[in-house]
Amino acid sequence: QVQLVESGGGLVQAGGSLRLSCAASGGTLSNYAMGWFRQAPGKEREFVAAISWSGGNTYYNTYYEDSVKGRFTISRDNAKNTMYLQMNSLKPEDTAVYYCAAPRGSAYWTPRLAGTYDYWGQGTQVTVSS
Repeated sequence: QVQLVESGGGLVQAGGSLRLSCAASGGTLSNYAMGWFRQAPGKEREFVAAISWSGGNTYYNTYYEDSVKGRFTISRDNAKNTMYLQMNSLKPEDTAVYYCAAPRGSAYWTPRLAGTYDYWGQGTQVTVSS
């Protein structure tokens, strides 16, 4: 059973940066695709970014929601069993609880669909003040 734990959230002013981390245990991170989602109060959970599994390769496919392209960068360090989300030029509308997630398998994984992820972290709060 894979367990995911997010960290790195906090309060930041608009234009600032944060780096979120997602530490995995109970499994080898390189075997899993990974994703970040977020949920703001009163809104549905939405896709933020995703990264493919390594499969022994050093090149990964990455996917981003349109509003974060050019500002957020997803990456992974398989040796540390950790995934990251570097968030720059933060805006008040980025305020949300951020979740990391992983699918159990790859055959049905669709990066932008939350329903294709099986393992979820508890979330970390990101608040961007104007």
